[in-house]
Amino acid sequence: MKAKAKKPKKIKMKTKKTFAKRSKVTGSGKLKVQHNYVSHFAANKSHKQKMHLKKSTVSADSDFKRDRQLLQG
Repeated sequence: MKAKAKKPKKIKMKTKKTFAKRSKVTGSGKLKVQHNYVSHFAANKSHKQKMHLKKSTVSADSDFKRDRQLLQG
């Protein structure tokens, strides 16, 4: 009787916890993240600009594949 060849174990990618804490997955599967450029040099930004930067946004389509891989754990 022949011995079965062992399959190599599939190595799982760990979840990047720093990214997981800063993003959420919506019900439709999109990634909800916070805006950049909020606190640094805030005195140079208008009140309207700072108000809009406080709100969260959906991750860009160009970053979606990379962002989902960071959450693959």
